[in-house]
Amino acid sequence: MFSVRKGLFAALLSGVALASTPSFGETLQGAMSKAYTNNASLNAARAGVRVTDEGVAIAKSGWRPAIGASGSLTYTKNSGVEIRTGSFGVQIQQSIFDGFQTLNSVRSAESRVRASNESLRNSEQDILFNAAAAYVDVLRDRQIANFRERNLAFLGEQVRAANSRLEVGEGTRTDVAQARAQQAAAVAQLSAARAQLQSSEATYYQLVGDRPGKLDVARAASHLVPASLEQAQAIALSEHPAVRASEHLVDAAAFQVKQAEGSLLPQLSAQAGVSSSDRKTYSDLPGVREQDGSSTTASIGLNLSIPIYQGGRTSATIRQAKESLGQARIEVDVARDRVRQAVTAAWAQYVAAQQMVSAGRELVSAAQLALSGVVEERNVGQRTTLDVLNAQADVISAQISLAGSERDVVAASYAILSSMGRLAPDRLGLNVALYDPTEHYDAVKNKWVGTRTPDGR
Repeated sequence: MFSVRKGLFAALLSGVALASTPSFGETLQGAMSKAYTNNASLNAARAGVRVTDEGVAIAKSGWRPAIGASGSLTYTKNSGVEIRTGSFGVQIQQSIFDGFQTLNSVRSAESRVRASNESLRNSEQDILFNAAAAYVDVLRDRQIANFRERNLAFLGEQVRAANSRLEVGEGTRTDVAQARAQQAAAVAQLSAARAQLQSSEATYYQLVGDRPGKLDVARAASHLVPASLEQAQAIALSEHPAVRASEHLVDAAAFQVKQAEGSLLPQLSAQAGVSSSDRKTYSDLPGVREQDGSSTTASIGLNLSIPIYQGGRTSATIRQAKESLGQARIEVDVARDRVRQAVTAAWAQYVAAQQMVSAGRELVSAAQLALSGVVEERNVGQRTTLDVLNAQADVISAQISLAGSERDVVAASYAILSSMGRLAPDRLGLNVALYDPTEHYDAVKNKWVGTRTPDGR
């Protein structure tokens, strides 16, 4: 009996060491690479950038001619007389001066493209961080479930030992009841731990696009973390894509104001057209004269429009655009405040988690040593079963706390990089093909005709 109990006890004490042994499975870098390639939300964000790219081509259409054709064919029959007429014409219109509205519309659209590219970078970093967090969540929850399983096995042995001591008159029914109560609680705790693990694995699958198999040990990205909080904040305020995106949106709003003001200026356009008409008359009636003929007409001219008053609509549009510009400028400050807060929070969590890991390891070691001593003292009658159960609860609590702290160190290191705007696949050295949004933009920004997308759809 003692040899079995001793074996279970030794296995329990080795839980933390086994959890930190490399498993040579899926690495954190590999999981993040899969998320960068497979994540549906990230692919949707990339599609959104491609939608924004087309805004530049749409805006540039204001510089290009508009060409249209029209035609008609009419057949009339009345009292034996048939009349057939037909016409066809082509018209072309070209804007010459539109108050710089098209120019500012193009510049606004280009600024929105730059903002969308930065927003995409922000989305990429969010997905990469979420994937890293999901990875370490699975590792932590697997450790906790493992601890709970070993705890249940240990308590099962305590129940059997309490019954054995009761049979030989060395224990009491109270000892047995206490051991069984702890065993029942351990069953419930193990069930909760397994449920939490299933939830973490489902989140991992959602983000990475693959089920978590054998996962390797996750290590903090300490080599990429700056030396001080102040340095991290300075980098974040200058490089974070959320801040840059808000700055580009200010530029877009400023050009929108100029575009709205352009509607107060004169508008000049040129137009030209050519049309042809034909008429045929057929009749079997005597005295009815057939009159056939055709004609071709060409025209060219200029059209000047000078706005005077549009019922206040134009003025309201300009004021609205100016208010939008003011809002966009405030949003820059909001973005900076959020980034600064995110860096500070991540840094504080990182430092605290490091300290908790150091303290947690000492606590686990002390709790394991105490449990070993209490078990030996109980065996010689100096301690009770309740003392052993309490010492065991202290060990499990310390192990679970340590697993959570080790998870927090890794997650917080990547949170710092994300809040700085530096959680990028090239900086992390991920083995992926980098998505370049400028390839689609360059393919469509000057496109005159064609309904197919660059990828052939």
